[in-house]
Amino acid sequence: MMAGVTDLGEHIRARLAAQADELADRTDGAREGTDPEHVHQMRVAVRRARAALKAGMPLPELDAELKWLGASLGAVRDLDVQLDSLRERAAGFSAEELAAVEKLLNALVVERRTARRKMLGVLRSKRYKATLRALRAAAESGTIEVAEDEEPPALVSVVHKPHRRLMKAAAALGEDPPDDDLHELRIHGKRLRYAAEMAEVAAKKKVRALVTATKAFQDILGDHQDACFAEDTIRRLVADLGDGVEVDVVFVAGRLVERERARKVVCRAQWRPALADVDSAAAVLFSDS
Repeated sequence: MMAGVTDLGEHIRARLAAQADELADRTDGAREGTDPEHVHQMRVAVRRARAALKAGMPLPELDAELKWLGASLGAVRDLDVQLDSLRERAAGFSAEELAAVEKLLNALVVERRTARRKMLGVLRSKRYKATLRALRAAAESGTIEVAEDEEPPALVSVVHKPHRRLMKAAAALGEDPPDDDLHELRIHGKRLRYAAEMAEVAAKKKVRALVTATKAFQDILGDHQDACFAEDTIRRLVADLGDGVEVDVVFVAGRLVERERARKVVCRAQWRPALADVDSAAAVLFSDS
């Protein structure tokens, strides 16, 4: 067995146990629905658990169940974010314009209600309870698999692969990459961040710097993706209203699209410097590995 594998196994199990606790602790709050943060944190817990599995505990069936759970939580969370974001973009609108914005967003409110009903069905299901049990079982006795030829200390090594993939994906982009490519790049950044969070105990200060840089990078591309999605959603909502759409609704929709496009421009100017910060933080971490 490679030196350091035991420590890696301990941290993967601890990570899985913590996410199982987070899911269990947040379930009642998510069902109640008064604070959207419960759904948000449950979704994050699912992502962290899946990242921990990828770090050295290949359990495809459990990963598939976590993906199923994450999809249900994500449907509600994405609509929460979208509604909050579009209302935030309407800051400074007149009372009449704000009323028109709510008319525009009414379909999203209905979609969220439907997504929430489906999520509640998931959280009350035997399948969800079985997923939690499987996650706890993995945390207690899951088998760790690590490549024998890994050179860095095992715990820090979980950062190497997602970092390489992020930088390789970024290098393949042109000067003005398509929106979808930037979204894929954000996913790579998210995976690196979750891996770094798990490795933080191995090199606390240096890994924390990488986590901070990666979060900033992820947030920039997250804002970019939100702006892209928001513009598409606004266009869809207007189209769905049909020929009878009110002029004031069309007017505020145009203003919102304009603000989302301005947000995209800002994000596109920021992501490369933020990526350079990520790479620099990773270089400092790996220099002692």
